[in-house]
Amino acid sequence: MSLEDELLKQRLTRIHEIEALGHRPYGRRFEFSHTIPDILAAYSSKTAEELSPEMRVRIAGRLMTLRHMGKAGFAHLQQSGERLQIYVKKDIVGEPAFQLFKLLDIGDIIGVEGYLFRTRTGELSVHVETVEFLSKTLLSMPEKWHGLEDVEIRYRQRYLDLIANPEVRKVFVTRARIIASLRRQLEARGFIEVETPMMQPLYGGATARPFVTHHNTLDMDLYLRIAPELYLKRLIVGGLERVYEINRNFRNEGLSTHHNPEFTMLEFYQAYTDYRGLMDFSAELLEQAARDATGSAEVEYEGYKLDFSRIERYTMREAIIRFWEGEGCPTMDQVSSPEWLLSHSGKSNPGEALADIFERRVEEKLIQPAMIYDYPVETSPLSKNKPEDPAFVDRFEIYAAGMEIGNAYTELNDPQEQRRRFEMQLAMRERGDEEAHQMDEDYVRALSYGMPPTGGEGIGIDRLTMILTGSRSIRDVILFPLLRPEGPIGLAKQLRELDKL
Repeated sequence: MSLEDELLKQRLTRIHEIEALGHRPYGRRFEFSHTIPDILAAYSSKTAEELSPEMRVRIAGRLMTLRHMGKAGFAHLQQSGERLQIYVKKDIVGEPAFQLFKLLDIGDIIGVEGYLFRTRTGELSVHVETVEFLSKTLLSMPEKWHGLEDVEIRYRQRYLDLIANPEVRKVFVTRARIIASLRRQLEARGFIEVETPMMQPLYGGATARPFVTHHNTLDMDLYLRIAPELYLKRLIVGGLERVYEINRNFRNEGLSTHHNPEFTMLEFYQAYTDYRGLMDFSAELLEQAARDATGSAEVEYEGYKLDFSRIERYTMREAIIRFWEGEGCPTMDQVSSPEWLLSHSGKSNPGEALADIFERRVEEKLIQPAMIYDYPVETSPLSKNKPEDPAFVDRFEIYAAGMEIGNAYTELNDPQEQRRRFEMQLAMRERGDEEAHQMDEDYVRALSYGMPPTGGEGIGIDRLTMILTGSRSIRDVILFPLLRPEGPIGLAKQLRELDKL
């Protein structure tokens, strides 16, 4: 029998011993009076003299350390990422409860009742008077954090990652604060939250490859949405003038530290504004989200101090000139010249060439939060043209730490121009661009009923969380990122075999 099997067998045996003492190995409801974080917040500053047996508490948590000392013992319980020491003495809890304490393994979940005191070393602790068993662990906890250095194990067994490393829990608590802040700010400005289809007969709203699924009853292919945009704008047509959705999107693309095929976006639309209005709104939205999540508008990321209270703004052409490195720094005349653009890119038209140069030469250098605006029409099929220069559109993207975290524009609300844009995208698909938009006849029909001037924006929750938590990979801020299939685990077979013994 392997060591792993032997340890599992020992813990299964302890289940029977725990049952013999009158306890359920997988417990019952336990009403606690305080959480462990509550106790630490309220009593950590109290001296030994200020604590007394009248300060009674009932707490529950997972056993993270265990030290037996003859007729007494110490342990630490963990709850909500915080730990509190407990002291169990045979003379106080009685023989049956002390026998239960001796049967505990690290990782077991218990409830205790007692009073607060400080040990001789000054550690705040619970002097236990009763013990209740709540849940048995069959597998060993990692002894220290170095037992979970394998990043794939951390992502695949996120439950173990959260137990072993309180810092991981803090990332996801911060993520929740970011979403709560964005939602609160939008609702304070009169936006309403809506839900739109995740399975769509046509995909659109972004340039990306979709996942395809099939509806058996209707015998039709459907697409997991790559963006909710076209449905949200239908709601603007219908008179819901400020709408938002915190949505899951799916794009059949590669994996990287900045990309996951399933990701979360905030997308919102506001009637009677434009991209300039959204630039101002976005600056306020992001600064407040940073303050709500971290306590400051300044955050550390990869050795840089990013300041969300000062978001710079550049046109795409200005950004190329400002961040160009090396010889041959272009002038405004050059970045406005079709000949110069085509000579510095492999693209077939000046608009795509300008965007290509920006992506290659500028994006990764946008460390401080910045808004880049005035995009070429070829890369923006749903944006409104600039009246003074129809080759460009009223669009901006938000960058920080070298990543795009947001995209916004004045929405195209001319149905005839929208149809022409879709046709332009279809031509791009015929030339081999698999990510180009499909023709959405119903969306054109919706616009034909009249959509007011509107600004719309999407903000990537995952990347924003990366920046505000100092995380290097998008997988660090997604609880269960997509991974390659795991080989056989074999635990069920182990349990069946050990059951026979």
